[in-house]
Amino acid sequence: MDFQNIIYSVEDGIGVITLNRPKVLNALNQELMKEIGQAVDLIAGDDQIKAVIITGSERAFAAGADIASMVEDTVAATLINCGIFHEVMDKVEALPKPVIAAIAGMALGGGCELAQACDIRIAATGTKFGQPEITLGIIPGGGGTQRLPRLIGMGRAKELIYMGGMIDAEEALSYGLVNKVVPVESLMAEAKKMAQKLTVKPGLALAAAKRAMNNGMNSDLGTGNMIERECFSALFASEDQKEGMRAFLEKRKAQFKSR
Repeated sequence: MDFQNIIYSVEDGIGVITLNRPKVLNALNQELMKEIGQAVDLIAGDDQIKAVIITGSERAFAAGADIASMVEDTVAATLINCGIFHEVMDKVEALPKPVIAAIAGMALGGGCELAQACDIRIAATGTKFGQPEITLGIIPGGGGTQRLPRLIGMGRAKELIYMGGMIDAEEALSYGLVNKVVPVESLMAEAKKMAQKLTVKPGLALAAAKRAMNNGMNSDLGTGNMIERECFSALFASEDQKEGMRAFLEKRKAQFKSR
């Protein structure tokens, strides 16, 4: 597939989506978002891909939505545009493979929201995070009002969204918005190192864990436990469950086949 706004590659079982609109600091527009969605569809249908990295450049993961393309939009056009953003963010979040965001430079507005849709976030030192939409007379429209409170708590999320300010990578780490902060020159190496570790994990179990946590997070505890019970029990029909438990009993390393 020929992409114009992203670079898509696969290496050693890892799919890499690199945002590629350098002239506008990877600002997100409909075309770029649709291409991310298309790449995610390719990844979902490729059994050889076990983990995913979404990244940008050293200057910007994504500096936000493309304001120039939005300024004169009507309510009807905005509903369509917002729907595209939500559809793609949801697709990233629901992908039954672990997704790592490797973030440098700026992750603002829609860029911050895209990072929130990923499973694990690794940030380069000096990265700036924020939801500055309020300074434009709007609010986050790519899931930020929903995912950010779930990640860092309602109080801190409201402060970031109401004030429209930015936090650095270290503060984002203390908030729980990112998992790890590394030097920018080590960012992709660290992301690939983590992704490589995930490629040898049992894929069905990873997908089940992701499904249970994502769906349970939006449910009450009883419903969440029911989802967990179903996901847990279903894995006992897999070859990986038999291999993992037998390997444990036989004191050897398990050889998982994601089936």
